[in-house]
Amino acid sequence: MTRVGILVNPSAARDIRRLVARASSMSVTDRCAMIHRMLVGMGTMGVDQVLMMFDRAGIGGSIASECKDAVKRGDDLRLPEIRFLEMPVDGVPEDTLKAVRQMRESGVQTIVVLGGDGTHRLVAHECGSIPLVCVSTGTNNAFPQHYEATVVGLAAGAMAMGGVSMDTACRRSKRFACTIDDAPQIPALVDICVTTEQWVGARALWRPEHLQQLFLTFAEPGAIGLSAIGSLIQPVPRWDDAGLWVEFDAKADRSIHAPLAPGLMKRVGIGDFRKIGVGQKCVVVATGGTIAFDGEKEVELSAGNRVEITLLQDGPWIVDVATVMRCIGEAGLLAAG
Repeated sequence: MTRVGILVNPSAARDIRRLVARASSMSVTDRCAMIHRMLVGMGTMGVDQVLMMFDRAGIGGSIASECKDAVKRGDDLRLPEIRFLEMPVDGVPEDTLKAVRQMRESGVQTIVVLGGDGTHRLVAHECGSIPLVCVSTGTNNAFPQHYEATVVGLAAGAMAMGGVSMDTACRRSKRFACTIDDAPQIPALVDICVTTEQWVGARALWRPEHLQQLFLTFAEPGAIGLSAIGSLIQPVPRWDDAGLWVEFDAKADRSIHAPLAPGLMKRVGIGDFRKIGVGQKCVVVATGGTIAFDGEKEVELSAGNRVEITLLQDGPWIVDVATVMRCIGEAGLLAAG
């Protein structure tokens, strides 16, 4: 049986940046429509079953109901069976970790992720070598991409069915391993930022005066959020074997205006910056404040905490959707008749 996992974060694109900036949100109805279009693509490629986490927002239930209605209407669609994971859902990040672990243990061949950088970070921590199709539905998204959902379903289905190989269409991403006083943290996919803010609070970062040091796995032009800062002073491509370190100084002679959130431009003082290599360990001795992973504050630091950050090239395998679609065409996998 060919299985694909779909992990959707119903809370993505609903944080405080809707209030402090001009960030948009995505409704449950929009997410349901996206998933339904993905199912059409997966079914077309021959996927038998899709595994999903039952969520409190009602996305999973709505999708299951829509699929049943389509069967009753006799729609000319081949839709995969929807199976919900047997697990409690408490509306916390640990739900995602448990769901992906179950998907992996159930033998899914591909996982489609709908969310922002934070959601993808959690999925990447548990997915092992399962390739990910990363779809942006969050706020400051650097890691996932924007794709039409039908094409996502076709690409995920082709990967799961073996019509396109991982060697052909997947690349392994970078990540940051991090320990705080030798205690390992969930690795970051895009950025780690040490700040002077004393509390985790609303988690999102948008006040540049509190930024101290920033570590980026990549910084590509056109990004928004913390990675936009790096892209404006020293771009680093996603697939290069390097990252970037930035030190902030509000009184520095050099400064830039960076889009820290949709519609939110802020002046950021740059004290110093340099590239860091794969395998290079960076050490920060905290003076207090917080540390943020992939754009969200997570741990409150005490003076003297030793933070070690290492750039690695052993992150998740990412599906290049455009490459998959090119291979589908070349192999005639969608040829009529």
